Amino acid sequence: MIRVAIIGASGYTGAESIEIILRHSEAEMVYLTALPEECGAVGEVFPQFKGRCSLQIEPLDFDKLSDLADAALCCLPHKVSMGFVPKLLNAGLKVIDFSADYRLKDVEVYEKFYNVKHIDTTNLARAVFGLPELFREQIRGADLIANPGCYPTGALLAIAPLLEKALVETDSIIVNAVTGISGAGRNPSSKFHFPNMNENLFAYGIGTHRHMPEMEQIAGEVAGSQVQILFQPHAGPFDRGILSTVYCQPKGKVSGEKLADLYNDFYADEPFVQIVNNAPGVKDVCGTNYCHIFATIVKGRIVIFSAIDNLVKGASGQAIQNMNIVFGLDETLGLV
Repeated sequence: MIRVAIIGASGYTGAESIEIILRHSEAEMVYLTALPEECGAVGEVFPQFKGRCSLQIEPLDFDKLSDLADAALCCLPHKVSMGFVPKLLNAGLKVIDFSADYRLKDVEVYEKFYNVKHIDTTNLARAVFGLPELFREQIRGADLIANPGCYPTGALLAIAPLLEKALVETDSIIVNAVTGISGAGRNPSSKFHFPNMNENLFAYGIGTHRHMPEMEQIAGEVAGSQVQILFQPHAGPFDRGILSTVYCQPKGKVSGEKLADLYNDFYADEPFVQIVNNAPGVKDVCGTNYCHIFATIVKGRIVIFSAIDNLVKGASGQAIQNMNIVFGLDETLGLV
């Protein structure tokens, strides 16, 4: 049985992780932590767990943690996490980190987009990018997993087959995506509050969103050459989910039949990727760890649609999928 601690358990990803582990047959929660002002009985912080989980969310004590847990799901914010991860690793834990602090291998790029000096470059070098469909073998047995961002998960799964087979131009990929309100976190800015979000839709992070270099880095690894991606996120008035539309210029003539065969073959053995026959919607994957993908050709361009739940496949579900792989378990355990 894997003994799991959740660091930063008071946010949306913490709650989603608790929900998944409660139904996990080979893992149990042993320790939940948060800032002092966010602590208390789990059933009081998150009423949906009243009667289902008797643990307290308490301030982090590293000595207590090292005695209790085998793995830590680190649900801390960007810039904060890298101050805690070295201590978690030194305590002998396997760490799945939800922040961006260990995703970008180029320190200068990280510091530019996150406007902070990276203070743990040693562990940055050993971190494995936790997208199982692309890096499963590297994830097995790793000590530190950089759980991918939600937008990159949807976009990278959409374009990976094309990049691996060198079927598209790599200097003109466009990713247009819409996320639900939960993407802004449990303490969002006023822009994401209900009166502003209700019956509204808006673009943000124009040309500056932090997930763009993450997409380009991993896309480049898959393609074996530099990839340029124009990424534009939007926020919509729904709770959860991300719908991505990706536009690619093919290098040569590609038929719809060849495209369908490519995606079906590439993801044939992937438990959480489904190739569908029509453009998916966020409700199709809500509450699940699945990614639904539909690829087609429109006016000579390849257009790929992907849908994920940003809190599950885009965060907590993927983290637990990674945890399962790290510990040699069936990677679907606890996940739906």
